[in-house]
Amino acid sequence: MFGYSCLVIVIVLTSMHTPPPSRLSIFVDGNNMFYAQQKNGWFFDPKRVLEYFIKETVPSTLVNAFWYTGLKDPQDQRGFRDALISLGYTVRTKILKEYYDDNSGRYSQKANLDIEIVVDMFNTAAQYDRVVLFSGDGDFERAIELLRSKNTHITVVSTEGMIARELRNATDRYIDLNSVKRHIEKD
Repeated sequence: MFGYSCLVIVIVLTSMHTPPPSRLSIFVDGNNMFYAQQKNGWFFDPKRVLEYFIKETVPSTLVNAFWYTGLKDPQDQRGFRDALISLGYTVRTKILKEYYDDNSGRYSQKANLDIEIVVDMFNTAAQYDRVVLFSGDGDFERAIELLRSKNTHITVVSTEGMIARELRNATDRYIDLNSVKRHIEKD
């Protein structure tokens, strides 16, 4: 009888120490990722991204997924944005601004959403303990360092030649897009 009681206590204590699934938030810098995917010659499926990273290495509960993108006008990418929303993404947008480059003599368009990404990261930080950031932008270095100091595990997904050295050094883990292609590529 004594042996059986010890076994029950061990089972109860063991089950009490089973860690809960990690709480995951995903942040996708849409414009940065568009160019990374274009460079690689393939595009990822936003649904497959969610599915893969929820079960990737640590079972996770998805608490937030954000997608940030620049728009030519308020109707631009309407179908794509609606599809993202139906998948569970919160979509943040900004109208593209045109800039003139004195050196090249060319105009370019940009919708810098870095501030929006960082604000969302910090406004929702109490909800997650694991982040996957799809971007190669070095401007995120300090935000990533601060989140890591709060025991948040940070994974950055980008592609070689488009990831800033400072961002790669600041993260807990770097994943090259091409290494997960078979899991997230659009059919």
